[in-house]
This record gives sequence, structure tokens and C-alpha cells, in this order.
Amino acid sequence: MDTLDLASFRAAVQQLPYPALFATVSGAHLYGFPSPDSDVDLRGAYVLPLAEVIGLKTPRETFERKLQQGGRELDLVAHDIRKFLTSLLNKNGYVLEHLYSPLVVQGGAAFEELRVLGHGCISRHLYHHYAGFARNQIKLFERESPRRVKTLLYIYRVLLTGIWALQTGEVEANLPRLNESFQLPFIPDLIAQKRQELAALTPGDLSLHEATITRLQAQLESAFQESRLPEAATNRPALHDFLVRVRLEAPRG
Repeated sequence: MDTLDLASFRAAVQQLPYPALFATVSGAHLYGFPSPDSDVDLRGAYVLPLAEVIGLKTPRETFERKLQQGGRELDLVAHDIRKFLTSLLNKNGYVLEHLYSPLVVQGGAAFEELRVLGHGCISRHLYHHYAGFARNQIKLFERESPRRVKTLLYIYRVLLTGIWALQTGEVEANLPRLNESFQLPFIPDLIAQKRQELAALTPGDLSLHEATITRLQAQLESAFQESRLPEAATNRPALHDFLVRVRLEAPRG
């Protein structure tokens, strides 16, 4: 796996126009199957100063920038903390994955507090995020000619992440770690093929993967029906208090 120097990306995080609450790595590096030329997806949240959110101007709630560092492309996307928390409350698996990514570029006390609070946003209706994402990837896979290993890996990653979240209440986006429990025997070979730039599947493999995907979709549905997770976020008042506090503590400038 591509070993990242996480501290080296802190300079990129400084490109944010406001103080970063946190920044982590998502994308292929988080998922466990980066290619040699994979860019680095930096994701996080920043804190708009109070004056930016109480006046007549529309605040900048999302910041995006493409950067180059040492011959590597960095894709930086961050949201104001209110937008980030709203996404958490709306059963958004992406932001949960960003919050719980172990690849932390910048953190701190507020980030660690938010990670604790985030557990209250893990509900059984995360099913809709992962089931919908999987359906979209499957449609893409079916249109491809030839069929790509990369797309197939995304399908498996999404389905296993969704099943695991509904069964355990934990957010795990790394496919090799997930596969320690699911034991799909072909996953290591698929990851090796992607890293070696062997992008296309052989036609003889398709029936195996189509059957496995169908089985995992059914398993995701069963996990949803049987999940003991709450129906919705359980700590909205605590998130409100957190937002007010970090906003009031943000620099005035």
C-alpha cells in the first residue's frame, strides 16, 4: 500500500480560508486500494467566524481546491462545520467516513470530541446511503466495456462498509480490513490487479462477481431489516451545543 506522509499535507490544509477543525485522507488511500498514480483526497471541516454567519452575506460553506505536491495531486474539499454537522444528521455515510478515517492530517481536541459525538449519528438508515451508492456503481459497471477492476472494488467496498455499519454500529471504509471478516477470497487479487494497472476484468470472472454482488446486496437488505441501530441521530442537542461553542471560540478575523 502507498505509505503517506500525513504531516506533509498540513501545508495544503493551510490553503483553507478559515481555521480547520480537522482534515483526514479519504478516497482510494482510505479504502485500501490506491494505485501508484492515485491522487490524495483531503477532506475536512473548517469554522467560519461568527461575523460570516450572522450577517447578510452568503457564507462560503464549501471550499475546493486542486493542489500539486511532490508530483502528486491533492484534492482538498472541506465544509463549514455547520454544513458538516447537517450532513452527519442527514445519514451521510461520506462524512462519517471522513470523520472516522484513521489517516488524520490535522486534528485536535475539538476533532476528538466530534468523533465521540459522531457515534450518535450512526443510524440504521445509513442503509439508504450505501444501497444507493452501490446501485449507482453497479449501473456504471454494467455500462463499462471492458469491465474495470476499479469499479468492482468500489462496489465491494461500499457494500461491505454498509453491512458492517448496520451490523456493528462502526464505520469502516478500508476494504482489506473489512475483508478480514467477510473473507471474499478474490479481494486481494483484485487489489493487486488495480495496483499493477491491470484495469480490465476477464469475461470468465463476471458471473462469479455478479453472483457475489447480488448476495451482498441481499445481505445489506437483511442487515437493514435486522439492525438494532436507532432510527435517527440521538444527540442533535449535543451537536447544536458543540456548533455554538466552536463558532463562538473561532478567531474573529
